[in-house]
Amino acid sequence: MRIILANPRGFCAGVNMAIESLERAIDLFGTPLYVYHEIVHNRPVVDRFRSLGVVFVDTIDEIPEKATVLYSAHGVAPGIREAAAARSLRAIDATCPLVTKVHLEALRYARDGYTIILIGHEGHDEVLGTMGEAPQHIVLVQDVADVARLELPKDVRIAYLTQTTLSVDETQGIIAALKQRFPQIVGPPKADICYATQNRQEAVKDLCDMAEVVLVLGSQNSSNSNRLAEIARSRGKKAYLIDTVKELRDEWFQASDTVLITAGASAPEENVQECVNHLRNRFGAEVEHRTVREEHVNFPLPRELRSLSVV
Repeated sequence: MRIILANPRGFCAGVNMAIESLERAIDLFGTPLYVYHEIVHNRPVVDRFRSLGVVFVDTIDEIPEKATVLYSAHGVAPGIREAAAARSLRAIDATCPLVTKVHLEALRYARDGYTIILIGHEGHDEVLGTMGEAPQHIVLVQDVADVARLELPKDVRIAYLTQTTLSVDETQGIIAALKQRFPQIVGPPKADICYATQNRQEAVKDLCDMAEVVLVLGSQNSSNSNRLAEIARSRGKKAYLIDTVKELRDEWFQASDTVLITAGASAPEENVQECVNHLRNRFGAEVEHRTVREEHVNFPLPRELRSLSVV
């Protein structure tokens, strides 16, 4: 067996920042410490923090007054911040800066009187946060069929934004459909889909033709991880999305297979290496590293944590 390890893979700068923020907050303030929604969409990461005393909540009123809350990498709507202030919570904002960029674009377009078409997945934490910035101005579309169903005046001022973790190819198709229906539509000067999402998708596209099987480390509720598996399947490959080596099945493989292994932007590298070690032990696999693009992006900790030191 041959393993191709795709680079880049795994944690992006936003996930690194969010996880480091939560670890530092635990050191500073102890537990219980509350996180609004999952810190990132990865079950092993969430389970690890839960074992340390972190409490993940879906509503602010689950948090005791004057407690500490950390906002996840996916961002939150203004109403959540207001609810936290009303309960006198110490709030730490670990929103990915690339998500914050989309929020600011939504506010700008809304102030300028645009109807905003948000391309994204209904119910996703990031989409909920973005729509909360200007709910009277934003319409969600998930696919080309939704674009066809839009009913807007011909002379409407219209702009589009996207969730940061979508499929690049699929999103381009939706944007093309929007431009065909609404030639006057405008968009952000720089694409909303984040660099890490694009890079991981590019790596799978470039490398999966060499493989019979593609393994994607990531959780079922991770948008960007699902997109990686979908890309491989669209190219006729057997692709499996798993959290850990415990979900790996030997019957998925032939002894002579080439296996491409990658990981979503919220999946820990240790879970990748456990799968590599299993395939080495079971099939005598040899490992080859393939780098499609270098990444050198880092985001600072939230300002609420930067000036504080652990006692």
